[in-house]
Amino acid sequence: MAREVPEREQQRLRLEGVGRRYGRRGRWVLSGVDLEVAPGALIRIEGANGTGKSTLLRLLAGLDAPTVGRIVGRPRTAYVPERFPAALPFTAADYLMHLGTVHGLSRPAAADAADEWLERFGAAEHARTPMSELSKGSSQKVAVAQALLAEPELLVLDEAWTGLDDPARGELEGAVVERTAAGGAVVFVDHDPRRLAGRPDATYAVVEGTLNPRTGNGDAHADGPHVVVRAQGPAGTAPPDEVTELAALVEEAAGDAHRITVPESRSDAVLRALLGARPPWHVVSVEPEPEPAPASVPDLARGIVPRPREPESIETESP
Repeated sequence: MAREVPEREQQRLRLEGVGRRYGRRGRWVLSGVDLEVAPGALIRIEGANGTGKSTLLRLLAGLDAPTVGRIVGRPRTAYVPERFPAALPFTAADYLMHLGTVHGLSRPAAADAADEWLERFGAAEHARTPMSELSKGSSQKVAVAQALLAEPELLVLDEAWTGLDDPARGELEGAVVERTAAGGAVVFVDHDPRRLAGRPDATYAVVEGTLNPRTGNGDAHADGPHVVVRAQGPAGTAPPDEVTELAALVEEAAGDAHRITVPESRSDAVLRALLGARPPWHVVSVEPEPEPAPASVPDLARGIVPRPREPESIETESP
């Protein structure tokens, strides 16, 4: 059971004017980032691949340092990376016990916590299995368990749900809710926009290296830049339900194709859903959403607004 820690005993974490680049002449991965993580806060970070989300999470977790700006405060932090190094010289239980003692638990307490979290994530049968022999899903369960062992004040999750089975995904969502209810803060990235829907206290989007608060103001483009995915499925079939839930607009096109307009931050999830469908859909092209052509004065006077031009098709190979 999570131990409640009064807010006054925990530290806030603040990023003030933080920028990060790699190498003296490297491009700025992040620039001018201001963010406060208060005790008990649940914060979601969104953004397309390569925008700097993982770099931001590593800074929050204390695993990287800013090139400019400063980070104030350092709560007890645990981190689940996007890629967990599973080939470690431990069994699952021994690894968790080792990490538990690193986080300040006694060996008996670490052993009890290891047993509890392996049980909760449905991995108790793998407690004595060498880490190098675990499946990707079981390895991910250990990765998540190690972060929850010592009830951190700040939990940083980088695509932590990826690779988990449905029961374990639900268990992790429950653990996040428990952590914030106990006064801990959680910052997470996940490709599924439905993850913990309605629960985050704040959502931010990383766009071209800057961190922008996302607001639901009813604007169809409030989620940032959009892309257009042209995809073709079996004759007479509609796109998978997951695609229509993620998309801003789905339109039929010629030849059993569909034109799917989706926020750039959700495009990876849409592509996964299309290619993972049975039978899989063929992705014809992925293009930035074109800007509408300006209307002429006579057209505007007659109430005619030109349609956006269709993007050119770019053939891509399905994996």
